[in-house]
Amino acid sequence: MSIRVLVVDDSALVRRVLTDIINESPGMHLVDTAFDPIFAVDKLKKYDVDVIILDIEMPRMDGLTFLDKLMQAKPTPVIILSSLTQKNANITLQAFELGAFDVLAKPDDLLQLENLKGDIVQAILNAGSSTVKNKLIKQYKSQENKIERKSEESSKEFTSNRHTTEKLIVIGSSTGGTTAIKDILEDLPADIPGIVIVQHLPLNFSQQFADRLNNAVKKLTVKLAKDGDRIQRGFVYISPGEEHCSIESKGAKYYIKLRKGPKVHYHCPSVTVLFNSAANYAGRNVIGVMLTGMGDDGSKAMKEMKDNGSYNIVQDQESSIVWGMPGKAVEYGAANIVLPLNKIAGEIERYVRENNF
Repeated sequence: MSIRVLVVDDSALVRRVLTDIINESPGMHLVDTAFDPIFAVDKLKKYDVDVIILDIEMPRMDGLTFLDKLMQAKPTPVIILSSLTQKNANITLQAFELGAFDVLAKPDDLLQLENLKGDIVQAILNAGSSTVKNKLIKQYKSQENKIERKSEESSKEFTSNRHTTEKLIVIGSSTGGTTAIKDILEDLPADIPGIVIVQHLPLNFSQQFADRLNNAVKKLTVKLAKDGDRIQRGFVYISPGEEHCSIESKGAKYYIKLRKGPKVHYHCPSVTVLFNSAANYAGRNVIGVMLTGMGDDGSKAMKEMKDNGSYNIVQDQESSIVWGMPGKAVEYGAANIVLPLNKIAGEIERYVRENNF
């Protein structure tokens, strides 16, 4: 079945170029275009739409406001295409937090938009897969029904279990991971073992991502990882873009190691690099978590972690925006347990408590 696409952009040139790109590409067709989100609402009442390509700067209503309202009323995979995303990392992160499936940077010279044809077509194919829309609907329904536990958890603390060898948690994620990470961190207690995260993001987004998480997560301290950081309880370390992040041990303690290097599994930072180091240095002292993401970065390395004694949690297919990395981890036998996103924090907490982590 052909993917039905709606384009929402106030530029006639952009609408025309996108119309040509979509209608010339197999497996998709344009159902209509809209000058701004107000017109888009009328189009959505008229047509069944699988994917929306959305600008941010538009008259009457900006794209992010529309995205937020859309996800609450009629969750639909949205690809943001805007020049603002290239200039402002916070806007890109906000778009992901509001539910955007993908974000592409529109060139300043709109005549060059045709050069993005490959990226645009691939993004539509990914967003328009048969399972993505159903997952979005379930995700937002789950958020509406989520029981708020903040006041109850604020008084809940771990009994500190100090050991000669410290413990840690490593998390890998890609597409859809920025919101998944936030959901997990918000539900973890203050005395959780140190967490090291590789999320596939460009360098200029890394600091803003860490800052936004730190503002949103009240019980943990989230920071951009620096080479030589000692991994401590209650801290979350976000790998910076364009540097591989690994861990190393010195005595009974673990430290962050950053290095420049070629891409691994098409990524820098790479989940494979982090998970390989966890397998080599941490063994049974680490919990591994694989979240939603495209491709297979980190999946085989997670199996090495398991073989060396780690406890591995993998996000299930139903709650993953893209079940590439977690799916491959399951295929390789890397998972100790496969869970929906809303159960992962609870499982981390359970394992930490019951195993004196």
